[in-house]
Amino acid sequence: MTERLGELLVKRNYINPEQLKKALEEQKLKGGRLESNLVRLGYIKEDELLSFLSAQYRVPSVKISKMEINPNVIKLVPSSISKKYFIIPINRMGPKLTLAMSDPSNIVVIDEIKFMTGFNVEPVVASETEIIDAIKKYYGGGGNVAGMGSVSFQAADFELDDEKINASGDGIAIDDVVDLDDFDKLVHGAVDNVEVVEAQQNLEDSIDMEGPIIKIVNGILIKAIKLGASDIHFEPYERTFRVRYRIDGVMRRDMSLPIQIKNAMTSRLKIMARLDIAEKRLPQDGRIKLRLGKGREMDFRVSTIPILFGEKVVLRLLDKSALQLDMTKLGFEESSLVDLKASIHKPVGMILVTGPTGSGKTTTLYSALSELNKETENIITAEDPIEYNFMGINQVQMHEEIGLTFASALRSFLRQDPDIIMVGEIRDFETAQIAVQASLTGHLVLSTVHTNDAPGTITRLIDMGIEPFLISSAVILILAQRLIRKICMDCREPVKVHPQLLIDLGIPPDEVKSFQVYKGKGCPICNNTGYKGRIGLYEVMPMREEVKELVLSRASTSEIKKEAMRLGMKTLRQSGVMKIKDGVTTIEEVLRSTIEDR
Repeated sequence: MTERLGELLVKRNYINPEQLKKALEEQKLKGGRLESNLVRLGYIKEDELLSFLSAQYRVPSVKISKMEINPNVIKLVPSSISKKYFIIPINRMGPKLTLAMSDPSNIVVIDEIKFMTGFNVEPVVASETEIIDAIKKYYGGGGNVAGMGSVSFQAADFELDDEKINASGDGIAIDDVVDLDDFDKLVHGAVDNVEVVEAQQNLEDSIDMEGPIIKIVNGILIKAIKLGASDIHFEPYERTFRVRYRIDGVMRRDMSLPIQIKNAMTSRLKIMARLDIAEKRLPQDGRIKLRLGKGREMDFRVSTIPILFGEKVVLRLLDKSALQLDMTKLGFEESSLVDLKASIHKPVGMILVTGPTGSGKTTTLYSALSELNKETENIITAEDPIEYNFMGINQVQMHEEIGLTFASALRSFLRQDPDIIMVGEIRDFETAQIAVQASLTGHLVLSTVHTNDAPGTITRLIDMGIEPFLISSAVILILAQRLIRKICMDCREPVKVHPQLLIDLGIPPDEVKSFQVYKGKGCPICNNTGYKGRIGLYEVMPMREEVKELVLSRASTSEIKKEAMRLGMKTLRQSGVMKIKDGVTTIEEVLRSTIEDR
């Protein structure tokens, strides 16, 4: 609000032109907001100003001092943002967040809060004095409210303090920009107990790696573990260094760090991963192993690529303690699980798992190998990369740059007296051909292929050049899968949906009336998303005789799918519908991850 506000106040006889002139002069000398100066100079009462703003912008006015705000609502907006814009959240109902503002005309702030929280924002006007008092009450008295002197890590939003950084950005002190004590509060002191296993100690000693940088990196990694993130993205932009987490398959912005610490942060991560810190032009891959105390270790797969404003670093979290190896807990329907278990215990044949990247194929394969891992079996795998290591399984890392490919590894495996072979991915004719031959010569072969569904895998193999008679002889089961988010059980509630939507999902009309649908309304446990955790959808197609005959006759994918469904195969969509019925997931998740059965 600028002089336009003053002119309106004069026009409505709240103040006179001389008072406006003096208030504007005061604003130029001492800064601050025009309306604050008008109140401070005694030209207008705060209640009068509040009444005027409420009428002018057609929003309700509130007295924050007379209300008690739910702490869970306060947590939705970081303290740094509240202090910066003189705002505070006061209520949440369903998808709507009520936001008290001293300037309800600030659309930019409203949009930022909407983007940050995911809620529809309903602004109300409150006095600046009451907002400041509320910020001190609910966020704590530390820090300068007007200047936002310190920023909370828990608020998940680091900001630059422009007064402490000169134009060139030289001489920045991390302690001046980030409240490092909040890291310890967030992770209960764990940031100092993180040990990097096999870091490049000589480089670490030679580079300017201040304690604060190490603490920031450790804090980000530990927070990712606590949130159950699968990936961490460090992204440099022109004026900020953004950190995002992927949680339950969805990207979520977490914080914006000062751009001046970009290089130090990136170097720290590269040192931890034993990468070349001097090479900034080429992508690099590495691995970080952290020892977190109490014997727990955590691996991170590290990838760097050069982008416009620096190097982007992505960390994939590999937590073996969280790896689900019990096939009964992955989300299989009972009939599908019976078919899969029967197939993996056969002495010969090929089992193929298909799905997009990030659909849980590796977990499914590892769970199968875990069940087969006995001293009486020789199991050998070709992986790129090896995500988890297992006692009793011989795992081989691929190195294409020196000629160690899936195909060449498979050839060598056949001379290693294997019982069970796992190939990370079949992506070309040579690998497919050797895998088929291995499955036809007394071995059980497990692998993955990238197709949309189980029947489509047959067509994919034929397109690679594998003859139909070899496919029908070698392949014993194909499994397609997706990962979908689960409803948060702490805030799950029944919802009503239009009957036609259920019919379109494939629900028989006579079952629609009794079909109950659920969704999560959002709570602190699930970060107000309504979802917590993920589960698999599975389409398991055993290669029964009728299906084999269709393969031999080069039948279309749709014909194979139709016959497999007649024989009892549950499609991905049907698997999703069953999980909707069980109250595990939502209609939106199933529609997002599956296609209509035809």
